[in-house]
Amino acid sequence: MNLGAFSVSLNVKDINKSKEFYEKLGFEILGGDISQNWLILKNGNHIIGLFQGMFEKNILTFNPGWNQNAENLDSFTDVRDLQKELKSQGLTLLTETVESGEGPAHITLEDPDGNPILIDQHR
Repeated sequence: MNLGAFSVSLNVKDINKSKEFYEKLGFEILGGDISQNWLILKNGNHIIGLFQGMFEKNILTFNPGWNQNAENLDSFTDVRDLQKELKSQGLTLLTETVESGEGPAHITLEDPDGNPILIDQHR
């Protein structure tokens, strides 16, 4: 099962302080808008998102259709197919997408320890 590009979305208290901290660790801005309280940072193949005031917990994020540079892949497993596979394995989804259709959609679930997982397809 290919879930796409992986990143960790961090719930931060002060996005400016967090940005400065992660830049000292070698991360550079890949995308986002600090005036809207969110940034995507990259160091090599490692991606983190900084999000202030948008959600309660840190989130494991997968993006079907993208590589680690947020570039479109020629072929990928659609989030709707991932949803069917996960459900067939007996996993409970917190949010689902309409199984028919195409394009952007997302699903969410939690691991056994309550860690949120977002599978977020942008294309």
